[in-house]
Formats: sequence, structure tokens, C-alpha cells
Amino acid sequence: MHAETDSEVTSLSASTRRPLYYVQSPLGDFHDGDKILTTASFPSSPLASPHHSYSIPLHHHKDYKEPWNQIDLIDESFLEDEDPHNNALPRRCYFLAFVVEFLLLFTLFSLILLGVSKAMKPKIFVKSIMFDEVRVQAGADASGVTTDMITLNSTLKFTYHNIGTFFGVQVSATPLNLSYSEIVIASGDMEEFHQSRTSERLVSVAVIGKTIPLYGSGASLSSTTGMATVPVHLKLNFVLRSRAYVLGKLVEPKFYKRVECSITLYPNKIGASIPLNKSCTYD
Repeated sequence: MHAETDSEVTSLSASTRRPLYYVQSPLGDFHDGDKILTTASFPSSPLASPHHSYSIPLHHHKDYKEPWNQIDLIDESFLEDEDPHNNALPRRCYFLAFVVEFLLLFTLFSLILLGVSKAMKPKIFVKSIMFDEVRVQAGADASGVTTDMITLNSTLKFTYHNIGTFFGVQVSATPLNLSYSEIVIASGDMEEFHQSRTSERLVSVAVIGKTIPLYGSGASLSSTTGMATVPVHLKLNFVLRSRAYVLGKLVEPKFYKRVECSITLYPNKIGASIPLNKSCTYD
């Protein structure tokens, strides 16, 4: 169709700029007598024929029904590309983040428990030692060397106090060594025990030595009377080890207490308890 007048030329120019519209009534039914027109415009091309404008009637009838949501005028794939949720992390990443966060919190909680429990060190107090027997006599060691031999039987008592308010401890000790002039003349083994929270016990350990060679160190000991005639200076030392069970085996603080006591044995103290409340050091 060729434009013959100026108004038709203007109409044809305007039709070239019109976009493509699809119009549908939001109502479910088209009413009788209503007509929906769709105007189609085609892009211009140097090789194309003159622009034409078409008016296409849309047929209708009374029984025609079509839900509004069945006509999708927008490309959904375009929306999906723009949907920010499509870039969300997969579920396994959230699970991994949860596990890492849980481990960090649990580690922090364990460190707090460890720090609190470390401040609750057990308390040890050596009370006394009693010598039931001290006898020195001539003899020979295993190689046949003649020397003075000492036999000693004693009992050490100390208290152990677990001040932990929320954990018990398992207690053990190194051998309790009693020395004279750098020679160990008696030794004792403490039986391992468990101490519940905020409790105390009295521990007794037998420290015994039988025919221990002195190798000339018994100058102040009498080999004829069978006992010491002058005061004898002895040293007692041992290490007490405590292991606390705060959070199973995950949090097990350990406590070490080195005990060293200076003991003076008098001949008239055999069979009597010697107090050591001021004679011991604790490291």
C-alpha cells in the first residue's frame, strides 16, 4: 500500500517506530462485540519494500477462556540468570561451615576449661614420718666388698587435697626415696588412687630399706649397737603426679608436685612420730 497523502506518510513513519505489543484483557472471557487489535511493525531495510501497517482482528467467541498466568510474555530463562539465589553456595558448603564453626567453639570451650582447671592445683602437705626400725651392722655387698649395712623401716604420712570443684583426679607418685649422704637407704611405692572433687585424704606410705651398703658413709652410725648414736640427717624426696579428667580424655590437665623434706633422726626418736610440717618444700 503506497501513501498518497502527507497524513498517510506521517502514519507510515509512526508505524515503523511502534514496538510489538501483545495485549490481552485481564478478564477471563472476551465480551461479545469487543475486538482486540494487534499492530505489527517490521523493521526497515534498504532492500525491503515500502513500510506497511497491518491491523489483524483477533477472533473471539463466547466460550473462549484462558487464564492470565498461562501466557508468559517474559523469557523466564532471562529471569533465572538474573536471580541472585542461583549464585548461592551449595548445601555441603553450609554444612562444612557449620562443622568448622562448631569445632572452633568447642576448642575455645575446651581451652577455657583447661585454663580454669589449671588454677585448681591439688594441695599436698607432709605431716610426719615414723621410724620403726633403724639398724646398722657389718656386712658385704653383692660383690663381696665388706661395708656397713643399714636396715630401715619407716612410714610417711601426708595429706592430699583435691580443690577442683568440677573434676576428679588420678594420683600417682615416683618412688619415695630416703637418702643418707647421697645414698638411697630406703624407698617406698605409693599405691595409685583416685580423688574425687573437693575432697581430701590421708596417705600413708611405707619407706623401707633392707641391708643397704653404706660404703664408708656410715661414720656417724654405730655398727656395734645396731642403731644411730648421734643425730642423723636424712633427705626425703618424691614427685606426686595428678591427672584431672575435666572433659573425658579431651581435656586432661596434669599437675606435678616435687616434694623434698629434711629429716633429723635422733636415737631417742625411734618408734615415735617426727613432725615434718616445717621441714618440707613443694615445687
